Amino acid sequence: MRTRPERMIQAVDTGVPPGAGVIVVGRFPLESGQWISPHSHTHHQLAWTRTGVLSIAVDDAHWVLPPTRALWLPAGVVHRTGATRDAILCSLYLDPERCAVGWTVPTAVGVDGLLAQLIGYLAREDLADDARLRAEAVVPDLLRPLPALPIDVPLPADERARAVADALLAQPSDPRSLDAHARAIGVSRRTLTRLFIRETGMSFDRWRTHVRLRAALPLLAEGRPVSQAAHAVGYATPSAFLAAFRRTVGTSPGRYLSGDAVPDTR
Repeated sequence: MRTRPERMIQAVDTGVPPGAGVIVVGRFPLESGQWISPHSHTHHQLAWTRTGVLSIAVDDAHWVLPPTRALWLPAGVVHRTGATRDAILCSLYLDPERCAVGWTVPTAVGVDGLLAQLIGYLAREDLADDARLRAEAVVPDLLRPLPALPIDVPLPADERARAVADALLAQPSDPRSLDAHARAIGVSRRTLTRLFIRETGMSFDRWRTHVRLRAALPLLAEGRPVSQAAHAVGYATPSAFLAAFRRTVGTSPGRYLSGDAVPDTR
């Protein structure tokens, strides 16, 4: 599987107009492969889509967000937002000075039917002030953090290791061994091994696993079978892919994407 290049667009105006409540709802369409350039907000943001699949990157951390998941972004956190499938970014912007939620790091949140309906309700422009305030008061009680971690893919700065990294990011299913990649850039196996550990904090195999799992998540979120997603990112069998996913993320792909907070201990 060769990944499509990103199409970067400028960050939209994130100014939040004054109003009676704490929360303002914003909506912005994103086409598949389109990304909003790095930016931050003066308000906390809960980023979600009702349809399609969002991706949000904060430094090396990367979250994939189908409609069952949203991401809480504290005010001031620089991030990029994109779509791996056509989506409408629907965000709650919350005034930090009047917000009861105190999370200080990006946090994945499960989205059930009630929270989805409430976001739609707060997006209405005809709500009376008292009705809006009552609805906003319910939101903090519905924000359920999820235990699954983002899949980090730190990028090496050394140009030799970066050449290998770029090749694998462009084609996660690349079957070449560490030795073959080392020969391709003119270094020894030992040198490339040291470079990956020094530059990313991971072994080459672990780093490539993270790349493959991250590339598979949007496919699974779009409803592709596990067997198809596993093959697309370089795994010979679905069982090998599932074992790597559970070992790395701590749960199964289905539970990760559905927002099920119960750890998978199988």
